[in-house]
Amino acid sequence: MSVLRVVLGDQLSFELSALVDLDAKRDVVLMMEVVEETTYVPHHKQKIVLVLSAMRHFADQLHQRGVRVDYVQLDAPDNSGHFTTEVQRAVARNRPDRLVVTEPGEWRVQTMIEGWQVLTGVPVEVRADDRFFATRARFAAWTQGRQTWRMEHFYREMRREHALLMEGDRPAGGQWNYDAANRKRLPARAVLPPRRRFAPDATTREVMALVERRFGDHFGGLEQFGWPVTRADALIALDDFIAHGLANFGDYQDAMKAGAPFVFHALLSPAINLGLLSPREVCRAAQAAWLSKSAPLNAVEGFVRQILGWREYVRGVYWSLMPDYADSNALQATRKLPAFYWTGETEMRCLREAIGSTARHAYSHHIQRLMVTGNFALLAGVAPREIERWYLAVYADAYEWVEMPNTLGMAVFADGGQMASKPYAASGAYIDRMSDFCARCAYDVKQKTGPKACPFNYLYWAFLIRQKDRLADNPRLAMPYRTLTAWPPERRQAILAEADAFLDQLEAKDKLSGVTY
Repeated sequence: MSVLRVVLGDQLSFELSALVDLDAKRDVVLMMEVVEETTYVPHHKQKIVLVLSAMRHFADQLHQRGVRVDYVQLDAPDNSGHFTTEVQRAVARNRPDRLVVTEPGEWRVQTMIEGWQVLTGVPVEVRADDRFFATRARFAAWTQGRQTWRMEHFYREMRREHALLMEGDRPAGGQWNYDAANRKRLPARAVLPPRRRFAPDATTREVMALVERRFGDHFGGLEQFGWPVTRADALIALDDFIAHGLANFGDYQDAMKAGAPFVFHALLSPAINLGLLSPREVCRAAQAAWLSKSAPLNAVEGFVRQILGWREYVRGVYWSLMPDYADSNALQATRKLPAFYWTGETEMRCLREAIGSTARHAYSHHIQRLMVTGNFALLAGVAPREIERWYLAVYADAYEWVEMPNTLGMAVFADGGQMASKPYAASGAYIDRMSDFCARCAYDVKQKTGPKACPFNYLYWAFLIRQKDRLADNPRLAMPYRTLTAWPPERRQAILAEADAFLDQLEAKDKLSGVTY
């Protein structure tokens, strides 16, 4: 009995559940590059190169192991451009007795797979994706009976279940969370480690040429491409981070510096989300660094929390709440995404830095995403779907299951508190405290109002004023709302007028520019 085993572009692991019982003499592995996946949002050129190059390298490695691979390249003349029709064509070519596939990461792909059995006339077996610490069913069981979901509670259960950073039944060091120790500003004279990057090989260069031909108008550039596209290179990147970045990651994980988009961050999420690294081996490597005293506990715990905590949690949120979750808009935000998110052309230096590094590297770290680009979209009232599609398009590690809850729940509070206990709204003071972006900016972060005032300052207060009916009862916002209560009505009206004038001017400029993706 022959099996056609489908491997999707973010499932590049030899331990994938769809491959565990592969019979190299009978079975065929199907891998597909389809234009549908490159254009449902205008993905960053580097993201497309990363996925396609990693797929081609993985297929080559399967060949070397004696596995037959039916590989459909993007530029094949008979490529239909769609997953479902390519599966149908592959069934006609290979005539398997059944199809086996590991459950996909995204809802829209799951709906495609659900139709394959009828369309191909071949039984389809969908297997759980066991590359995660928690199955979808495990997360669903955790939600039962809970009125509110909080990552911290789920994270503690995961720590216990997987014996990570534990001393018996207690957390290592006596605390579950060392976040309070991980909010330091980067010293002016801090020496940042050189980051391990990987020069494109022949396969990657071939894909880069293809992407420039087919997607030359997409966001971003390829000049700085340096992502690992094989498991061997991903393991080198992991070792490099553990040796040179992890020890300082905790202290400075929230810090931002102009011209230094990586700081001490791991840069491993693209490889993990593709399947080149497993989250288990990454967390175990970090734990080993603590046990060997080469990295402090606050750094290791902060790093493990991002993977064992946030990464697992957002996946659970996504699969528990889709498809309705995609339309979340609890704050009724409706503005268009400003064009500078695509061009980087803004006088606000923090946004220019974050968007510029995104264009160059298909990357910015989590605080740039949350407290710069996300914070602006929140305060400006950008429609959640607009900013969510932007995040999905521009980052090398962005797949809908991980990106959507982080955007809708964390960045713009569109889910009304399902993910986070309060909106992550902040004035320019936060960005000034955690970065050097405000120096040499066209605006003055110390000024609260007026033509030279940092727009984050009046946008912050205008946001709270507009959302008073929805947010004033939130206990974590009690202090700013007490401040607002003391303001006379004319002061509140002046803040609203200044914020509206700034946003209307942005909108008018965008209409004239015609920039769109």
